[in-house]
Amino acid sequence: MAVSDSASLRGIFPIAPTPFTETGELDLDGQTRVLDCMIDQGIDGICILANYSEQFLLSDDERDTLMDVCLKRVAGRVPVITTCSHFSTRVAVARAKKAAEAGAAMLMLMPPYHGTALRADEKTIIEHFARIADAAAIPIMVQDAPLSGVALPVPFLVRLAREVPAVRYFKIEVPGAAAKLRGLIEAGGDAIQGPFDGEESITLMADLDAGATGTMPSALLPDLIRPIVIDHLAGRRAEAARRYARVLPLINFENRQCGLRATKVAMMEGGVIRSDAVRHPLEPLHPATRAGLLELAREVDPLVLRWGK
Repeated sequence: MAVSDSASLRGIFPIAPTPFTETGELDLDGQTRVLDCMIDQGIDGICILANYSEQFLLSDDERDTLMDVCLKRVAGRVPVITTCSHFSTRVAVARAKKAAEAGAAMLMLMPPYHGTALRADEKTIIEHFARIADAAAIPIMVQDAPLSGVALPVPFLVRLAREVPAVRYFKIEVPGAAAKLRGLIEAGGDAIQGPFDGEESITLMADLDAGATGTMPSALLPDLIRPIVIDHLAGRRAEAARRYARVLPLINFENRQCGLRATKVAMMEGGVIRSDAVRHPLEPLHPATRAGLLELAREVDPLVLRWGK
């Protein structure tokens, strides 16, 4: 099937967290508030069911429920990227087809892997993405992240984009992301429609300098990150750098000390959700770490801290 034509997606596409009750159940009312808050942050789109959504702690039924709730709540207000990663091509295809039918604008997938030793080779990675593309017929973003342990060198990513035309977008969040983005853009040319970075935008300035046109951070401070991207893409690099310097301490603290828990803590503090609970074996932030995060957040005052108050 041919992939439907669409304008290039660019800008800021933060990850939606999955709120839980104190007993670990899905908080669907909280999920709708999360999405509304994110849209009020001025984002360009939302990514759901990603690693920062705790996708690895969700059952298949919960995934389906969340996808339905999220896509219905967003209701086309912004594009939604749905993560469909799985080692099984059959499972990934089924997830992708459901997401496309439900209205997702794009799919995001890591290459197939399971644990530290069970990984697909280049031939089967291409087959994996090709079968998903045939089933879903919407654009695909490759998530190139250390979590998978799968090496995706630039020549292979370019080959993947050329052999599977639905693969148009690339989220690069490996060490040396800027160099890889630059190499990917130079080698891939028009086949690389959307070079993105990730990892909470911790290397955003270098990645924008390398040619990134989008970023996929958490939902902690997208209202403060988006102006950086806008300024840089408009050629106002000095202003982008000034803005970035102001928020970098918070981004660094989130990335190095908190991980996915940071957004939940801030959203609870700001009245978006009732609980910042994570599912075991993840554990809550230490009180001192929590206090340090909120101290830095209050200095830059992202919308999430006051949205529900």
